Amino acid sequence: MAVSLAGRTAIVTGAGSGINFHFARALLAKRCNVVLADLALRPEAEELVSNHQSSSRAPARAIFQKTDVQEWKQLENMFRAASEKLGGADIVCPGAGVYEPPFSNFWHPPSSPPSRDSTSSNTYASLSINLIHPIRTTQLAISHFLSSSPAVSAQNPKAVIHISSIAGQVTPLHAPIYNATKHGINGFVRSLAPLSERLGVRVTAVAPGVIKTPLWTENPEKLRLIKDGDAWVTPEYVADTMVSMIEDEEIEVSGAEGAIGSGAASEVAQGRRVVEQFNDPGPSGIGNTVSGLSIAEEEVWRDLKEGWGKL
Repeated sequence: MAVSLAGRTAIVTGAGSGINFHFARALLAKRCNVVLADLALRPEAEELVSNHQSSSRAPARAIFQKTDVQEWKQLENMFRAASEKLGGADIVCPGAGVYEPPFSNFWHPPSSPPSRDSTSSNTYASLSINLIHPIRTTQLAISHFLSSSPAVSAQNPKAVIHISSIAGQVTPLHAPIYNATKHGINGFVRSLAPLSERLGVRVTAVAPGVIKTPLWTENPEKLRLIKDGDAWVTPEYVADTMVSMIEDEEIEVSGAEGAIGSGAASEVAQGRRVVEQFNDPGPSGIGNTVSGLSIAEEEVWRDLKEGWGKL
């Protein structure tokens, strides 16, 4: 079930930078309006919004909606903004995410620096951002689609596309919360596969490899894990894959044309393949390697000593 993009409207969280920024830009190039939902916009995202503020200046419009994805009321406000300013949403990407940051990291327990998680909050910010926000946003999207006019159907299809990761297949020691959230996204997306046939809502995911975005390049503690033999994947390639997964019935995977149906995840490195639910061989090849992971893992072992995690 393909979705035509021209004249449609998308909501993209985390669109101020990285993969989500490039996805928003690719959608606008397809004449799809975009709500860029984020805490702030990088200069390139500010310019993108500025250049698409009115239909007289560009074939599609872009608006910025300041959004903390941990706040459910602010997630609701994204949909309100899409309805009031752009006529409602047809495509939703709850793409905002963090990669085991020091402020919310399994190996830095709550209430112990540099963690900003509090023992009184009863959650981890990284879990809220990476897993709870995509789940809640998908609920809101389905509700929004059902109340749209005309309502969602096979003749008026809608789409939700998630950002998983190769960490949804592998389990490096240094990022257990991140791994858990991406495994969770894969299972969540697969469980919603029947929505396409019965409701007209296609739910899919991309599972990127090592993508050259600020999440890596502006975080020295992560950038040092990339070694000379490792290869970057461009965010533009991931964004183009996401566009294809929405508007095409089939995309090129593993050197052939393959269907990416509802509930499917497409691994995106320097090439693409469908991530199978059972007996998947796991990520491999160019764009999937981080050769310095042992550095981060040794630091975990160094810190695990008596007193760790005590308040």
